[in-house]
Amino acid sequence: MKGVILDADSLGSDGIDLGPITGLPIEWCIYGTCRPEQVAERIAGAEIVLTNKAPIGQNELAAAPALRYIGVLATGTNVIDLDAARVGNVVVSNVVGYGSASVVQHTWALILALATRLPDYNVAALDGRWAASPFFCLQDFPVRELAGKTLGIVGYGQLGRGVAEVGRALGMTLQVASLPWRHGDKIDRVPFDSMLREADVISLHCPLTEETRNLFGRRELAMMKKTAFLVNCARGGIVDEQALAEALEDGVIGGAGVDVLSEEPPVNGNPLLNPELPNLIVTPHSAWVARESRERLIHQVAENIEAFLVGKPRNRVGV
Repeated sequence: MKGVILDADSLGSDGIDLGPITGLPIEWCIYGTCRPEQVAERIAGAEIVLTNKAPIGQNELAAAPALRYIGVLATGTNVIDLDAARVGNVVVSNVVGYGSASVVQHTWALILALATRLPDYNVAALDGRWAASPFFCLQDFPVRELAGKTLGIVGYGQLGRGVAEVGRALGMTLQVASLPWRHGDKIDRVPFDSMLREADVISLHCPLTEETRNLFGRRELAMMKKTAFLVNCARGGIVDEQALAEALEDGVIGGAGVDVLSEEPPVNGNPLLNPELPNLIVTPHSAWVARESRERLIHQVAENIEAFLVGKPRNRVGV
């Protein structure tokens, strides 16, 4: 059986062991990176393809008539045309839960950095302002306690629940937004607009779908508290980035932390990549990259392939 890994280097170049995958009884062709226009040629003749962010659409599927399985090296599957895969009887599996600890940790790193103005105070300690102060401390930037504040969660899967657990431990009140799609959990939810008005911190953990694209635009940002923080460790397209940049510049909200952008890498620029925007922290889609997280991902990908090979596919999406 022939297999292709399209963008193996996206799992890291720090000696991470792909052995659980490459040790399977498959003849692998491994590419470090892959541009979109290279996908069709590289997967032609393959029966199994693994991809992280290299897109596989209808044209690519048509170029690979032998393809029977796509393994996504991530939870989000928006790089795959799931409808075309289903029509072509191609099984698509993703990985879930592998990065929860890492993403929850990163989400709270952003929230805490915003609340304590950590980046600003770090700069102030190093650029001479602290040394020039007549006092033992600086109070140039407003610090806020999170205890007693309201945490709004959009997307209450494993990640949303993990972020909520830490919020409760910090003494925050939880609100989980109700959105116009079916929720499988039993938690009491609040109307989306009510959460926008009442939350002091809003953290996004929903997938990018047609329903959630630009879920946060000018209207939604204008409804938030002027002191509220918006944190996005989900997908960039969930937030209208130009609207967020303007909201920060105009003081519509109190701050934002984003780990994702609508285009990654942002080769064409992005309105959020402006160092003049106040109380904004941008990280380069690094919330998931703890080594332990990537190791769990690799093992789960291998387990998914093994299940497919014996006719019992798991973590299947798009069915």
